[in-house]
Amino acid sequence: MADPDFHDHVADHADHFADHPVRSYVITSGRARPSRNTIRPETLLRVDPEVPVPVSASRRTRELLALCRGVLSLAEAAAYLKLPVSLVVVIASDLVDSGHLSIRSGPPRHALPDRDLLEKVLNGLRKL
Repeated sequence: MADPDFHDHVADHADHFADHPVRSYVITSGRARPSRNTIRPETLLRVDPEVPVPVSASRRTRELLALCRGVLSLAEAAAYLKLPVSLVVVIASDLVDSGHLSIRSGPPRHALPDRDLLEKVLNGLRKL
């Protein structure tokens, strides 16, 4: 007679993968790291409309490109795709390398206002 605990374990395992039947490494062709490390969760992604979508693009790649027709952060794209951020980073970095996506990160540190200036503004606001 079959062990009922085993069947419960199999049922739980099947339910866990119902939404994501394909393992992450299959989607990224076995890669776990992106080709570039400049893409962070807050990085903004935007499709380059001049570059046509490749015929060989996967479903996930097409979905990401469709989402990024406007400007969208990597974290938002991952949430819409219901995929881990680490997986979307790999897909997005491939699309940046191929010219399909452009990225924009936050301002460089040298472009940020001086800390002393910010403190003076804050102190002035507190006096109001």
